Amino acid sequence: MTPALARVENFISSYPDLKVILFDSSTHTAELAAQALGVTPGQIAKTLVFLADAKAVIVVTCGDKKVDTKQLARSLDVKKVKFADAELVAELTGFPPGGVSPLGLTKEIPIYLDQSLYQYDTVYAAAGTANSALPVRPDRLKEITGGSLVSVCK
Repeated sequence: MTPALARVENFISSYPDLKVILFDSSTHTAELAAQALGVTPGQIAKTLVFLADAKAVIVVTCGDKKVDTKQLARSLDVKKVKFADAELVAELTGFPPGGVSPLGLTKEIPIYLDQSLYQYDTVYAAAGTANSALPVRPDRLKEITGGSLVSVCK
């Protein structure tokens, strides 16, 4: 078990309703994860790291959606929003790109959940590796992460 996966497992250990699913193959893209799970790419909850006026924020959204950075900037009342690069994502979250989980982060980062997640009863977030998934209800994910609801996708 990788340290990243162990961190997620440890984080969810106090939530008996949550259980990580591991795969033999990579699920580092929404399409691959959806294929492995037999669901639509929209049900994959991708966890994206942005810099909003140089401060890290996380947006969790559906795998088939694109974050509108201008809308995100307006929602957060900042001037500039840009994607964090892979090195910074790993440094800030403790997870490799493709396995970023909204749970078990190494640093406290504000989390925003896009409204689009609520079209599904269950979504699947990465659990710290590129071959893991964590099935969770969007409202439960919001509760556990302390995330704020936004509408920032196209």
